[in-house]
Amino acid sequence: MSGAALAPWIARQHATLRAQRGHAWLLQGPSGLGQFELALALVRAWLCDQPTPDGACGLCPSCHGIDVHTHPDLVVLMPETEMLARGWPLPEKAQTEIDDKKRKPSRDIRVDAMREAIEFAQRTSGRGRGKAVLVYPAERMNAVTANALLKTLEEPPGDMRFVLATDAAHQLLPTIRSRCLSHTLVWPEADEVRPWLAAQGVAGEQAAALLHAAGGRPAEALALAEGKDAARRWSQLPQALARGEPGALADLPLPEAVARLQKLCHDLLAVQVGAAPRFFAPADLPRQPLSLLALIAVSVVGSVRRRNEKAMALVPDASQKPRHVADSHTTDVKEVEA
Repeated sequence: MSGAALAPWIARQHATLRAQRGHAWLLQGPSGLGQFELALALVRAWLCDQPTPDGACGLCPSCHGIDVHTHPDLVVLMPETEMLARGWPLPEKAQTEIDDKKRKPSRDIRVDAMREAIEFAQRTSGRGRGKAVLVYPAERMNAVTANALLKTLEEPPGDMRFVLATDAAHQLLPTIRSRCLSHTLVWPEADEVRPWLAAQGVAGEQAAALLHAAGGRPAEALALAEGKDAARRWSQLPQALARGEPGALADLPLPEAVARLQKLCHDLLAVQVGAAPRFFAPADLPRQPLSLLALIAVSVVGSVRRRNEKAMALVPDASQKPRHVADSHTTDVKEVEA
């Protein structure tokens, strides 16, 4: 992705960061604001053979190498599950172990991969534009992996740069955070996001509903748009649950069903105390005031996610049973609205 192809709010931050010097950046902020996209744009600009005022040119061999994930001077460190989801190749040894069913793809950044990245940092640049390591999501480094990075992060070779991106900076070691220049991603305004969503094929009321559903996060709104009738189903969810229709959640994976219930509970409580709802349009929410007992019942649902996350770890096929969760929580919401 070239600088010109970036969303406007990311492009502005990209320009700001390019104008500053530093060998290590920590990009932080809530999920869905474009941490990975901004990190990759920075790396592209650093390694580009013919950088422009807007960043990478998008046309040179270096940009092409990043596009096809074969650039010799770039190492991307992600959990193996994330790399597979994004189409980045795994190291040969890791791919062989997974293909041979010796283990499953890791959900954390493996220490072996970090050690290979440190060894990479000591080598000479292949294209003469320096080298870069991108770590995302950085909070997926455990203590051993993070400690392996510390020395190189503090005293990198002269042509080495790092960019770490995270939506949970508080989970990083303080020593990691202290060795990086920090940038907190900005929340884009809805008036700026809607034209961008329209350019991606999501326009009008659909864009407004999905942006509500995503809590203002553009990338999440775009991802939600891939679902069938996503905007209509989202706006109709509160009333459907109030009528006791379990089908509103029945076809969702368990974590997603719980997340939607949490968002609904948030907005019901917000409206009750006179605040604006965040995830639903005011007209989508039931209008009947909640009693004190109902408020307590709704707030209890917010604790369900932690319980279900533990259950997911113990029951391998729990994600295949969303109907039970939908039935039980639908009853709660229906009773609240009665």
